[in-house]
Amino acid sequence: MNNYWLLPVAAYLLGSIPFGLLIVKATAGTDIREKGSGNIGAANVARNAGPVAGALTLLFDAAKGYFAVWLTGYITHGNVRWMAVAAVAAVIGHTFPVWLGFRGGKGVATGLGAFLPICWQAVAAGIVLWLLVVVFWRYSSLGSIAAAAAMPIFVYFLYAPPHAPPDVVTLSTTIVAVLIIIKHRSNIERLIAGEETKLKFMR
Repeated sequence: MNNYWLLPVAAYLLGSIPFGLLIVKATAGTDIREKGSGNIGAANVARNAGPVAGALTLLFDAAKGYFAVWLTGYITHGNVRWMAVAAVAAVIGHTFPVWLGFRGGKGVATGLGAFLPICWQAVAAGIVLWLLVVVFWRYSSLGSIAAAAAMPIFVYFLYAPPHAPPDVVTLSTTIVAVLIIIKHRSNIERLIAGEETKLKFMR
């Protein structure tokens, strides 16, 4: 009898590492939860601690999602069902980290990293969609919402064309997409009200 059921627990704990908080503490000596939106994700870190800290947060948040799922695949010999469960667990860890009273980030970077070992083509398509939305409308949050909403579709068609992916892969992608969109509810309210902050591109 194996102990594969421990892998989602490990994925959750990996996902719950608050890199945004740790990076800002180390570089600026402040608590990112007391700055801007209070979110520990890359966007709030970049706005309040600078682009380098933001980029590092993005990289490490994506890396922890990737590693959680890659490790699960390595231990289970590529069992995509356990990998899909680990992906969900890692994103839940980021959005509801036990170390921070279950108040974490929005799961975008961790979600992208988590699904890289499962379907990198869908992740690439999601990134392209995010870029297109940001370039045309200049809302990072809108790009994240659009990419999250489209990910189940991308995975369905790109996982193993012309065949549909296993149901657990479709379900896990949908769960993560819904979770990310729910975590963006305040952004959605500001978008509807026309109060969301637009990105400023260098000229």
